[in-house]
Amino acid sequence: MTFTSFSFLIFMAATLVVYYVCPKKFRWIILLLASGTFYGIVCLKYMPFLIFTILTTFFAAIGEEKIQDKRSAELKSHKEDWSSEEKKKYKQTTKIQKRLLLAAPIVLNFGILFVLKGYLQMALPNAGISAFLTSIHILLPLGISFYTFQSMGYLVDVYRGKTKAEHNPAKFALFVSFFPQIIQGPIAIYDDLAKQLYDGHDLEFENIKFGFQLILWGLIKKMVIADRAAPILNEILANKAEYGGFATLCAVLIYALQLYADFSGGIDIARGVAQMLGITMAENFRRPYFAKSLAEYWRRWHITLGAWLKNYLFYPIAMSNGFFKLGKKAKKVFGSYIGKELPGCIATLITFLVIGIWHGANWKYVGFGIWNGGILFISTLLKPVFLKMNEKLHIREKSFGWRLWQMLRTFLLVLGGYVFDIADGLGDVFSMLKNTTAGAVTDLANGTAKAFLGSFRQMLMNLGMDGKDLVLIITGLIVMIVVSIIQEKSQKSLRGMIDQKTKWLEWVLMVAATMAVIILGVYGPGIKPGEFVYMQF
Repeated sequence: MTFTSFSFLIFMAATLVVYYVCPKKFRWIILLLASGTFYGIVCLKYMPFLIFTILTTFFAAIGEEKIQDKRSAELKSHKEDWSSEEKKKYKQTTKIQKRLLLAAPIVLNFGILFVLKGYLQMALPNAGISAFLTSIHILLPLGISFYTFQSMGYLVDVYRGKTKAEHNPAKFALFVSFFPQIIQGPIAIYDDLAKQLYDGHDLEFENIKFGFQLILWGLIKKMVIADRAAPILNEILANKAEYGGFATLCAVLIYALQLYADFSGGIDIARGVAQMLGITMAENFRRPYFAKSLAEYWRRWHITLGAWLKNYLFYPIAMSNGFFKLGKKAKKVFGSYIGKELPGCIATLITFLVIGIWHGANWKYVGFGIWNGGILFISTLLKPVFLKMNEKLHIREKSFGWRLWQMLRTFLLVLGGYVFDIADGLGDVFSMLKNTTAGAVTDLANGTAKAFLGSFRQMLMNLGMDGKDLVLIITGLIVMIVVSIIQEKSQKSLRGMIDQKTKWLEWVLMVAATMAVIILGVYGPGIKPGEFVYMQF
C-alpha cells in the first residue's frame, strides 16, 4: 500500500472520516491506530524493529529526565552544606549517568541500522553477514532510517534539556510512527510536530483543499513524470557501454529529473495528507536546482535531514574542545581566516561522509560523501581567493548572467555527485565521469550521439512506450520549471497565490490535475507506478 495505490486512497479517506467524526480528545488515538495499521499492512514482519526503537527511546528519555530532576533537587537541598568541590563531583557523576543512558539506545538503534543496511558486511566482506540475514529473510524495514533519526533527535533534545520527555508511551509511538512521514520523511523535531499530533484539529475546508492540491502535485511528479522517466533511465544504464558517453550523460540528466520528481513528489503527498488532518509538516525541498553554490543546494535539498545532521552531528563536532584547539593552532600557522574556518570544514567533510554512508553500504557512497564534502571543504577555504578573482575581473555578482552561471556550475557539480548514485560501483564512477565529459564530446563529433538519438524511438517501443510518453515527460519538466520560477521569484506558495486571485482557475487546475493523474499516471500505456526511491532508506 504505497502512496500511489488505490488502497492508500481508500485508507486515507477512511482515516479522514473517522478522525473528524471522533471527539477531539480521542483524535490522536485515531492517528495512532491508522499509523499502526498502515505500517502493519505494508511492513508487518518488521514492526518489532519499530517497536524496539519506540520503547528504548521512550524509557531512555524518561530516565534522562529523572536523572536531571533528581540532580536539581539534590543540588537545591544541599545548596548550603555542600562545598563547591562536592557539587562539582556530584554534577560530574550525574553527567556520566546521563551520557551512558543516552549512548545505550543510540548505539543499539544505529547498530541495528548499521547491520541491516549492510555496513557490517561492507566492513567485513568475508563474514557472511549478508548471506545470514538473507537466509533468515531479514531485509531493510520500511523507513528505518527516518524513524531512527527522528527518535534519536528527540532523545538528544531531552538530554540537552531542550525538550520535555513524553510520559505517554502511546503518544510517543504516534510521534515516531505517524504514517504520512514514515516512508521517506520529512524528519520532524518533537517540539514542532508532537503537539499538532496530540491536539484534535477542527475540520477546515482550506486544509482539505490545500492538502488535496499538494497531494495532486506530488502524484503528478511521481506518476506522470518520475515513473515514466525511470524505465528509460534503467535501459540506458543497463546498456551504457553499448550506447556510449552521450547516452550516459543523458542518463545522468534523466536521473536528476527522476530523482527530484520522485522524492519531492512523495514528500508533497506526505505533507498534503498531513495538511488534510490539520497538521503542518516541515518543508523538505526548496527548488534545489536553482542553488548558486553546492552549499546552498544542500540547504535546499532534503532540508530536514540536513537540519538533523547540522544539529546532532556537525555542531557537536565543530564546537568540540578538540576542534576549538585545532582552530587556535591553525590560526597561528595559517592566519585568522583558516583558523576560523578549518574546524567547520573538517566537520563538514565528516558530515558528508556520514551522508554518503547513509545512502548505502557501498564504497561509491563513500566517494559521494568525499565528492560533496571535499568540494565544500576546498571552496570554503579558498573563498577569499575567489572573491579577489571576481574583484579583479570586475564581475558584477548580482547580474543575471553571473547568477545563471553560478546555477549552471552548481548543477554540473550536483550531476557529478549523481554519477556516484547510479554507477555500479566506485570503479564504474570514474569510467562514467570520463564518458559523460570527454566521451560525450567524442560521441557528438563521430556521430554516435546522433545514432543514439535516432534509435531512441525504438528503445521507447521496446519499453512499451512511445513518443507521447516523451512529450509528457518534457511537458511535465516544463511545468515544474515554470512553477519553480514563480515560487522562487515570489517566495510564496503558488497554491495560495492562485487561491487569492482566481478561484475559478484554481478549480479548473484541480480537475485537470486529477484527470492527469488518473489517465496519464495510473492508466498510461505501459506504465507501472513504481516504489519511491527513498522508501528503503
